Formats: sequence, structure tokens, C-alpha cells
Amino acid sequence: MSDSRLRRLRDKATGPATLISEGCRIQGTVTGNCDFHLSGEIDGDCDVEGTVTLAKGGTWKGTVRARHVIVAGRVEGDIIAEGRVEITDSARISGTVSGEAIAVAEGAVVEGVMKTTGPAKPTEFVEKREKD
Repeated sequence: MSDSRLRRLRDKATGPATLISEGCRIQGTVTGNCDFHLSGEIDGDCDVEGTVTLAKGGTWKGTVRARHVIVAGRVEGDIIAEGRVEITDSARISGTVSGEAIAVAEGAVVEGVMKTTGPAKPTEFVEKREKD
């Protein structure tokens, strides 16, 4: 498959991510230079070199700082991405969202400010895939 057909970060994921599963609760700082997929609860900040994916049902209280961020769950705090931020229709965010480019699906709730650091303006997308 040509890389140009991969429009979203989830489409481009390579290799396994560190999984924090549903029912798991972490307090403190999350760091690393790999991708993280979170379905549980995090109370603290993170500084990650890879992509952070907060799945539907996952919650994060604190600052999320990563290369790319995908949000389908609930965030109470700021999101700071070097690259892209993707906010799905099930996302609920209370805080500032900043990234080079921000994509927001219809139905997402963001209570705060969105700031793009790159040349692209915030964009909207409609999820065309079947729900998980």
C-alpha cells in the first residue's frame, strides 16, 4: 500500500506499542521513546518521543507531551504535540491542545483553546470506518 493513501496516524503505525490496558491505573510521569496505547487511567504527565493514543474509555489527568497524539478518550489537561493531533468523535478534552496540525472529528468536545504551530489550520474529518 502506498504511504500516500494513509491519511491518519493510526494508519501509519509500525510495530507494537506499549499497552496500558483497561483497568490499569498509573500515577506519575510516563516517559519513553516508543508509541503508547492507553485504555486505562493516567494521573500525571508524559514526555514521549513517539505517538500517544488514548483509546475510547481511557482517561488522562495531566499534561500529554508527545511527537503525535490521538485522542478517543477523556483528557483533563493540556496536549502538546510536535506533530499532529487527531481528536476522534468520542474524545472529551478540557485544556489547551497544540500541535503542528490538528484534526477534529464531528462530535468531539474540546473545552479550551486549540493552537496550531504549523502552517495548517485545524481541520475536520468524518469517521468513515466501522466502530471498534
